[in-house]
Amino acid sequence: MTNDTFNNIDFRNRVERILLSGVSLPGQYIGGEFGSVVKNRDEVRGRFCFAFPDVYTIGMSNYGLQLLYSIMNNHSGWFCERVFTPYPDMELALRREGLPLYSLETFTPLYEFDVLGFTLQYEMSFTNVLTILDLGGVPIHCRERTTMSLPLVIAGGPSASNPEPMSDFIDLFLIGDGEELLPEVCESWLELKMSGRNLSRREALLEVARRFKNVVAPSFYSAEFRGDLAYGCPRPIESGLPGVIYPAIIDDINRFEPPIKRIVPIVECVHDRVSIEVMRGCPGRCKFCVSTMMKRPIRIRDLESIVRIARESVAATGSDEVSLLSLSTSDYPQFDLLASRLREELLPFGVSISVPSLRVNSRLRAAMQNLTTERTSGLTIAPEAARDEMRRKIGKPITNEDLLMGCESAFLGGFNRVKMYFLCGLPEESVEDIDGIIDLSVEVMRLGKRLLGRSPVVTTNVSNFVPKPHSTWERAGMQTREYFSDIHNRLLSKSRRTGISLKYHTLETSLLEALMCRSDRRIGRVIERAWRLGARLDAWTDHFRYDYWTQAIEESGIDVDLIVHKAIPDNAELSWGYVRF
Repeated sequence: MTNDTFNNIDFRNRVERILLSGVSLPGQYIGGEFGSVVKNRDEVRGRFCFAFPDVYTIGMSNYGLQLLYSIMNNHSGWFCERVFTPYPDMELALRREGLPLYSLETFTPLYEFDVLGFTLQYEMSFTNVLTILDLGGVPIHCRERTTMSLPLVIAGGPSASNPEPMSDFIDLFLIGDGEELLPEVCESWLELKMSGRNLSRREALLEVARRFKNVVAPSFYSAEFRGDLAYGCPRPIESGLPGVIYPAIIDDINRFEPPIKRIVPIVECVHDRVSIEVMRGCPGRCKFCVSTMMKRPIRIRDLESIVRIARESVAATGSDEVSLLSLSTSDYPQFDLLASRLREELLPFGVSISVPSLRVNSRLRAAMQNLTTERTSGLTIAPEAARDEMRRKIGKPITNEDLLMGCESAFLGGFNRVKMYFLCGLPEESVEDIDGIIDLSVEVMRLGKRLLGRSPVVTTNVSNFVPKPHSTWERAGMQTREYFSDIHNRLLSKSRRTGISLKYHTLETSLLEALMCRSDRRIGRVIERAWRLGARLDAWTDHFRYDYWTQAIEESGIDVDLIVHKAIPDNAELSWGYVRF
């Protein structure tokens, strides 16, 4: 037995003693799930740790994690493991015992990996990245990682589309599809690390950045900060680096199937189901949506492949639900046939079919006839705006007639719950648009009551519009706190005694989301200061501490109004302008 093996066993024993001492939900920290992969470290060349900057129950529901975990482990020379953000009680216990955060598969401290890769799904998870790095024994600042022995820290995902806010902490950002790019970047780093050329870490980073047109190494880019506009487009400070970064795009998603034997969580997660991406991209051109831009062009998974994957995955994992994923699943070219085939294959085994992203259009009625109510009994749709006129303005050409016809089909098919998503704070929004949100919700409820003989459950979710980088409205300013407060109060007043369940996003988190996604690299000191003050799991209401953020902002001198609420002039540069979709 080697010293490394002995130390690993001793380390695991110490961790397990912590878990037995009263840490909440200890099952999320022990690994060993059905479908997880454990390789002999002596038989692989490189070790990659997929870091999801949120808790296990959220991360294990993420389709991208399952897909990239499978892809990396299918490379014979690589071993992919996982780590998630621990809850504060586990973080405190590890720090108290002097133990580092570790991977689930082999209880390996994070600082021992070759590459540590984050998926940035949401700006409110940024402080979680610092928790994982620091707790894993990896210096949080790029400038402090001076040796090749420390892992390369990379990041991808939707919130990496503006690399600047996290540029102090991430060595390389991977832009676009990761199926091919991720293993290529990892292999390139390992090659340089093992080359015997005695490269410095900076030299190796620069060489990787020069090899890939889809990779941003922020330390080799700089920008002028002009106080009157607060933006400046980063430019390379080393030769051989692209001035514009374009996304990696895989031409055929059929070449990358989701794993048949997915990892089955051992604790209850937000979603526990087989997820299959049926289409990447969206035919819509909504002005508020960044996903439409980032996921272009549209790529379709073969129908027979979807049916086969669903059948084999259910048999391999025992799952009782299959979810069809895309930005707009009902726009799949053969959706009716696909739904019919899946019903034939899965319903005899008690497996239901869910579609979390249905477009409200003329096809919605037909779609509802092919969906099942065994478990969900609910329809989820996103009208975004309540009036046809406003939808035309935002680039979403659907009508209330289509929506009501789709709901009618759902109620007749046995659905008794409808969840609708709207936006408030959109450019050119009127009082009629706000009132229309409740009016339309009431109309859906009355329709359901007439068809079902009882009132359906109608949930109306209202999000605060954040002008995201790379969307059509990226230069628009966000509405003020006072505006949103008035809107929320109006919605609450109008919804009373209607039976509608009204929910809206916390205003403070929306404002911070806008600040971080629209800012430049100076916001890094705000993120770090809030984290050092104690900001943890900011996306969770019961953990979010807005006072930490207000203190960090005040100490930084950042002009929040300029970044969040002022429109960006057409002739002004954008801090994310060097990334093009």
